[in-house]
Amino acid sequence: MEHGPAAEWKKENSEGFKSRLGIIMFAAFTPIYLAFILITVINPRLMAINVGSLNLAIVYGFAIIIIAIILALIYNRICSKREKQDEDTEKVEGKIE
Repeated sequence: MEHGPAAEWKKENSEGFKSRLGIIMFAAFTPIYLAFILITVINPRLMAINVGSLNLAIVYGFAIIIIAIILALIYNRICSKREKQDEDTEKVEGKIE
């Protein structure tokens, strides 16, 4: 069975932008996660405090997951917008059809 020609990969113009954005978002998320780990290790009783009907560990853990998902969606949105801008710029400059 023949699969046809391989897809041509074009140059990624926004690679540096994406890398910087990823590092910035990682740097923003790291203290939140680090605080969770440190509280759990240093003072586990604090994580047992009730927040509503759940304890702080559950609430904080779910918050971390939700924050990570939100950051991923923001990253995807910003990078998609940048890729579209790069593609539009290439069209204007006549580099692609």
